Amino acid sequence: MRCDSPSNSPLNHAPNAWALIPLLVFLLTYLVVSILAGDFYKMPITVAFVISSVVAIAISKGGKLSNRIEQFCRGAANSNIMLMVLIFILAGAFAQTAKAMGAVDATVNLAMSILPGNLLAAGIFLAACFISISVGTSVGTIVALAPVAVGIADKTGMPDALMLGVVVSGAMFGDNLSFISDTTIVATRTQGCNMNDKFKVNIRIALPIAIITGIIYVLVGSGIDSNYTAGAIEWTKVIPYLVVLVAAICGVNVMLVLFIGILLSGIVGLLTGGFDIWGWTASMGLGITNMGELIIVTLLAGGMLEMIRYNGGIDWIILKLTSRIHSSKGAEMSIAALVSFANLCTANNTIALIMAGPIAKDIADRFKVDPRRSASILDIFSCFIQGIIPYGAQLLMASGLGQVSPLEIMQYLYYPYLLGFGALLAILSGYPKKYSNMVSTK
Repeated sequence: MRCDSPSNSPLNHAPNAWALIPLLVFLLTYLVVSILAGDFYKMPITVAFVISSVVAIAISKGGKLSNRIEQFCRGAANSNIMLMVLIFILAGAFAQTAKAMGAVDATVNLAMSILPGNLLAAGIFLAACFISISVGTSVGTIVALAPVAVGIADKTGMPDALMLGVVVSGAMFGDNLSFISDTTIVATRTQGCNMNDKFKVNIRIALPIAIITGIIYVLVGSGIDSNYTAGAIEWTKVIPYLVVLVAAICGVNVMLVLFIGILLSGIVGLLTGGFDIWGWTASMGLGITNMGELIIVTLLAGGMLEMIRYNGGIDWIILKLTSRIHSSKGAEMSIAALVSFANLCTANNTIALIMAGPIAKDIADRFKVDPRRSASILDIFSCFIQGIIPYGAQLLMASGLGQVSPLEIMQYLYYPYLLGFGALLAILSGYPKKYSNMVSTK
């Protein structure tokens, strides 16, 4: 996801650990309560964010209450947040229109006629990897594949959350490795290395993890016993999805891609009798309405996380991390922790990289960490965290399109978890050895 500066505010306060309390309150009220209750729907994510947002405003150092509320609203109305909201609106309209006119069923039949049942999960993962590395955006990949994945899950008896986890996992693979991904661009620019050099380090860690993840999804799919027989492929109804995928791969703006998808789905639906003009508008309205919770969460998260940044929460983390470095390996661990905490507090891996990149560069230079390696560590850990936080755009989008709790999807995010673990092992072992010492990148 491409983004602008996280805040329009000209002032930041000194590093302050107390600024992180709203994030802790959210994690306790949503994650911990849901896990203890054994029910992912006991605590609505919207309520958890309302509680943490109230705490954020209450403890802020922004002066009068009216000033603190205004600061919160600036975070919620940030251009990056509003862009996400617009994408969610268009995605909801496209998903529901395509479903109403039969595009999802037609595409599911196409997928199931090509792949045997035990390879469907692995096949969707491979497709998500290919699309995401081609388009450089995880959100665009999720928009394109999530409805199809849920359709396959419904027909085969696989959990919806599993198939959505497959899509998110594949989407994060490309977000991390693509040459046109904004995370790759920011990571390499801040560390002063070429994209292809960073890719050579990154692929040695990410590709084995992707292969292991694919094998896991094959094993998971092998237990699926489905009596569903794929019907005849209605190619006309598949056209909207094919056009959306091709347009996305060609690098067309995600909002334009979604608009084209809505238009094509509506035209095909009218021509095939899937609905009339009022049925089309009703489908779009229902799709947008279904995204209501997702939009509310996005706005509340934007405001709360801006309050954390404004009051010095991220600066406090940076100060603590950079004061405890004694070796190159410690420097690499600090870079990983730095971008991970920044991502937790911003829910946007690009913003986290923009904030952490210059500091990581200073750490890398001081402790002789190869810039190709520091860029790879930054990108990997930002994508690892972004792929697993329940309030990030990726999980929220998948949750909204699949009508499934983000916490349910989290248990199937094999690739992000393994990527984080694999990257940690790479730091501890110095793998790949070729890039473990400072080497000129010119």
